[in-house]
Amino acid sequence: MQSCNYRTIYDLAATRKGGEENLELLVRQHLPNPNLADVPEDRFLAEFTRKVFQSGFVWRVVDNKWLAFEELFWGFDVDKLLMMPDDMLERKAADPAIIRNLKKVWSIRENALMIREIRDREGSFPQFIADWPEEDIIGLWQFLKKHGSRLGGNIGPYALRFLGKDTFLLSRDVEAFLREREIIEGGLTTKRSLAATQNFFNELQQQSDRSLCELSRLVAFSAGENRVVVTEEKKEAEPA
Repeated sequence: MQSCNYRTIYDLAATRKGGEENLELLVRQHLPNPNLADVPEDRFLAEFTRKVFQSGFVWRVVDNKWLAFEELFWGFDVDKLLMMPDDMLERKAADPAIIRNLKKVWSIRENALMIREIRDREGSFPQFIADWPEEDIIGLWQFLKKHGSRLGGNIGPYALRFLGKDTFLLSRDVEAFLREREIIEGGLTTKRSLAATQNFFNELQQQSDRSLCELSRLVAFSAGENRVVVTEEKKEAEPA
């Protein structure tokens, strides 16, 4: 197994990105939100929905239609959406102002139900997400996949990143690094691989005291083709 401590990774990434100053500018994007618990729950549902529709699609198209999504689904008000009858949901799914995909539209209400159930049980969905320990962030990924709708694969993690939850991402470049260093073998999202990946990032965090978000970017910038930078043209994989 090749050396993969924080200092080695940082120096390699800095060399590939033209020095530490350039690297730091790239790394400090989408940093964790210290006030995540104060983010309204409708913004969680909105971001889950945006990432579901961006999956397998050109992101720019979804962004261009996003105002229509917000208007059609009442600003993603959880309680209003859960009062909507099936036939109304089906009519909205056929509206040409949005991307017409009934299965993905159906996930809006299913994820609204997940949010309400956690709110009723825990008192606050945003607080529940904010309190989830980053040293077990893969546990939160798996929770969203199990209890939400179409939030598996990279969809849940990307939504969390954009909302401000500290998480690493399993981009192609991060995967390339993990495999080259023999940190993982076999399937990327097997229980064993996810545990090994979480342990690797936990160790880097102890060595550096940096966020998982920053560390994820550093790892990506030290290997592969650096596809970790999210652009409006990027396509996501379908949920696992």
